[in-house]
Amino acid sequence: MKRVDPDVHIPHGIKYSLTLHDCSNKRVLGYDNAHGIKPGNKKYGGKRLVWDHKHNKEKIQVYEFEGPGQLMEDFWKDVNLIIGK
Repeated sequence: MKRVDPDVHIPHGIKYSLTLHDCSNKRVLGYDNAHGIKPGNKKYGGKRLVWDHKHNKEKIQVYEFEGPGQLMEDFWKDVNLIIGK
């Protein structure tokens, strides 16, 4: 995580990328705001891009960034769910 100047893509001013990889170095979980995604149905998602999102294997979901503490809590909760499987 690092502070950046707030802008239209990162209004909270925090750039982040948290990832969990398997033993083959393939990402199985990631939280980031490195690029925009279209929320919802990709075919009819409109032009609105969301930057805060979560990668869960091949699936990408919008992530509602509330703050650094909540981000870390959400990330480690998902890590523990994956490792506990």
